[in-house]
Amino acid sequence: MNQELTSTVESLVNTYVLPLGWKLIGALAVWIIGGWVVRLIRAALGRVMDARHVDKTLASYLDASANILMKILVLIAVLGVLGIETTSFAALLAALGIAIGAAWAGLLSNFAAGLFLMVLRPFKVGDMISGGGTLGVVREIGLFVTAIDTPDNVRVFVGNGKLFADSIQNFSTNPYRRVELTAQLAHAVDPQDAMQRVRERVGRIANVLANPAPSVEILTFNPMGTVIAVRPFCHNDHYWQVYFDTNRAITEVAGEAGYPVPETRHVVRNA
Repeated sequence: MNQELTSTVESLVNTYVLPLGWKLIGALAVWIIGGWVVRLIRAALGRVMDARHVDKTLASYLDASANILMKILVLIAVLGVLGIETTSFAALLAALGIAIGAAWAGLLSNFAAGLFLMVLRPFKVGDMISGGGTLGVVREIGLFVTAIDTPDNVRVFVGNGKLFADSIQNFSTNPYRRVELTAQLAHAVDPQDAMQRVRERVGRIANVLANPAPSVEILTFNPMGTVIAVRPFCHNDHYWQVYFDTNRAITEVAGEAGYPVPETRHVVRNA
């Protein structure tokens, strides 16, 4: 009886347990070696892109895409070692892809939009943009979303589809941008004198460009007096520094010149 039981156990072990054990060991080895090969290929790809000075945005995108593709191949190899029919698995993946594509059309549209963003390149990592309802500096362009740091240092992830469908303002493309400010003058102030004083003072502000020169012109008139437009030019990196310094310069000019505080005037006439 014991001999028959021992023989049965040995037969089960030899028939099922050992082959399964070897398959598991082989699958684990393939997974470990495959992961090691994936890392080597990614490192080599990174070195090639660095040597060819590939744009950081494109390099990050290609690295992420290659990583996902190679891991899927390693997974299929692991399933093949375990004895699972990979052809059927590939067909299953295709069917799942169709089902997921129908259910997650928005996700696939984000992926497609990401490809267009990479090809058309309306912006790159490090640019300050406004798009998709978000203003900030681009930190990463991913497969499905773009990471943007807002001016108050909040990381926002915007879907590529939404970003690509919206109008995109890129503040970093051109070498300079214009700062828009206004100054209210009282009726008693000579606009030409005020504009000359403001123009000279603004021209001395750090990071204000001499070419194009700051523009100071009469913008409009209202019941309090004349409104002048003060428009210095600077690089986008210095925008807020120039903005605040220009406001300060306008205040200092008004104080030094002794300009009166603007106030509304009404004339009452007897009939």
